[in-house]
Amino acid sequence: MTKDLTKGRPMPQILSFGIPVLFGYLFQQLYSVVDTAIVGKTLGGAALAAVGSTGSINFLVVGFCCGICAGFAIPVAQQFGAGNNQELRRYVTGGVWLSVVIGAALTAAMALCCDGILTAMNTPADIYQRAYVYIQTIFIGLPAYVLYNFCAGVLRSLGDSRTPVIWLVAASLVNIVLDVVFILTFRMDVFGAALATVLSQALAGVGCLIRLVRGYPILKMDREDWIPNRSRLGELCLMGLPMGLQYSITAIGSVMLQTAVNGLGTVYVTAVTAASKVSMFLCCPFDAMGCTMATYGGQNVGAAKWERLHQGVRACVTLGAIYSGIALVVLLLFSNPLTMLFLDEGSAELLPLARQNLLITASCYFLLALVNIFRFLIQGMGFSPLATLAGVLEMAARAGISCLVPVFGFTAACFASPMAWLLADVFLVPAYFYCYRRLTQPHAGRRKLAAVAR
Repeated sequence: MTKDLTKGRPMPQILSFGIPVLFGYLFQQLYSVVDTAIVGKTLGGAALAAVGSTGSINFLVVGFCCGICAGFAIPVAQQFGAGNNQELRRYVTGGVWLSVVIGAALTAAMALCCDGILTAMNTPADIYQRAYVYIQTIFIGLPAYVLYNFCAGVLRSLGDSRTPVIWLVAASLVNIVLDVVFILTFRMDVFGAALATVLSQALAGVGCLIRLVRGYPILKMDREDWIPNRSRLGELCLMGLPMGLQYSITAIGSVMLQTAVNGLGTVYVTAVTAASKVSMFLCCPFDAMGCTMATYGGQNVGAAKWERLHQGVRACVTLGAIYSGIALVVLLLFSNPLTMLFLDEGSAELLPLARQNLLITASCYFLLALVNIFRFLIQGMGFSPLATLAGVLEMAARAGISCLVPVFGFTAACFASPMAWLLADVFLVPAYFYCYRRLTQPHAGRRKLAAVAR
């Protein structure tokens, strides 16, 4: 089930790899969608606002876990492209050691700091207790997120984009059942929604782990492969930590924006929560493009096939432009019924606010496509620290807009993401060409010397 992205026409290769990844992201979002829909429909708008008020801090911490795991997989993709299976195995075991240490430390730290974080975010008093219960449960379950994302990252580095999807489908079905049982039968409120998500994520992680252990002869480890190597661990950290920090830095701006929206009151928090759930689902193709380009870039850099990088960019940018237009049309026609999936009938008056938020962001989806394509390709090429600077620009944009929310109100908050994407693109597009020159110039010099010698 491995897939070599260093051969064949880029567009079909990107599509064949990316479509399973897309389904994986869709089913991953299904966790959140099912939780939110059941919470909003059965427990009411206040419970929905409680879950939604934790969205930015959830993204900050869980996103950090996803980022470091994706970074740990980049050297694996490069070694796979180079055909060096021994080094590949040793990067995998190094990633295991680092995932265990970072996952345990992060879980302990966030579980202890949860109360202070929600207080600092100005969480409304009427939803505070529910918000605390929900996000504390997610934090305690962080090892499940680390397990799945690391195993899925390694599988994708080997070209296997299907196995993570298969297990996410299974986990999503389990999540639906557990939501019904925990919330509707056992009356566990928002704790039941969080617990269902964590247990389902753990199931997906264990499934991917079993596939790695049993399904890939090239990953059959010797005792020597498990010996930590300082230089490999350092390289993994150089790839993983910047990618994790990129998610977190971006999320810090989201936390500041969420804090400003919280100050507007529960009504606006609920509208933003419902709109963000719709938008996150529609943005899954952009996430799939980014994940695909990270693996595509890693394998082709490992194989020294530089010309394929530009070809892949052109193909993926075309896909991003086409889908951005489709998504905007969908929201123009169906934003209200999609939003009502997450609201009860008593919250229907929030639809104009949610529609405003959705249409403003959707009109700029192509900017988001460019962010994901170029950022993850740069990371796959081995320049993770450089890509992190784009996260700083996104944070700065959202932080700046958050300062305007008390003055200009809800409309200002709707422009936060488009401004963040625009600033990131201004940096990322030139950065890609810089990275390309850094990789290709030494090789071009050697080719010229060889020609002169002949």
